[in-house]
This record gives sequence, C-alpha cells and structure tokens, in this order.
Amino acid sequence: MKLNQFILFTVSIWLSGCTWVEPTREGQEVLLVKSFNVQGCQHLGSTKATVKHTVGPVTRSEEKVNEELVNLAKNHAAEMGGDSIVATGPAIDGSQRFDIYKCGLDTVKQ
Repeated sequence: MKLNQFILFTVSIWLSGCTWVEPTREGQEVLLVKSFNVQGCQHLGSTKATVKHTVGPVTRSEEKVNEELVNLAKNHAAEMGGDSIVATGPAIDGSQRFDIYKCGLDTVKQ
C-alpha cells in the first residue's frame, strides 16, 4: 500500500511541473503587454483563461500556471485576430482575465 502512495505522490510531483498548454503558431506572435502599450489600439474583446492549479493534493508551480494562462490567452487572441493581450488582474486559483487588442506591429512597444 505504501508503494502505491509513493508512486501516486511521485507522479503528482512530476505532473505538477509539466506545461500542458502550448502556444499555437499564431499564438506565438501575440504579445503580452501593459495597458499603456495599447493606447490607440482596437479593443477586440476579452477572454478568461483557466487551467488546473492543483493536481490531486499537489499545488502546481505558480510560474507554470501563469505561463499556461498566458498561452491560452495568446491562442484565443490569435483566433480573434488580435496581436496583443493585457492582463486585467492577477491569476486566482488557475484563472485570469485578459483584454485582447489589435495594434499592428509598429504600434506596440514592449
């Protein structure tokens, strides 16, 4: 019985470090910027990204969760024709909201 618990614990730890959400080819072109960078850009809408922040009893790395949230938002922005996203608040329990903008490459400064 203890071997099964050890295996479950080991797998949970290993999975907690995995990134499950990868950016699409189009999503890789979308920039995460601050709100002052999108002045004069066209606001296309918003999205709420949600990922697992726990795997069983194990809390996943905050860095990995944040990376996946941004990847999801970038992918959604690309689907909407956007090229920039702005986080509208902090990530809470594996969820975060983003506004989506179309700025054009010359308008956005990181």
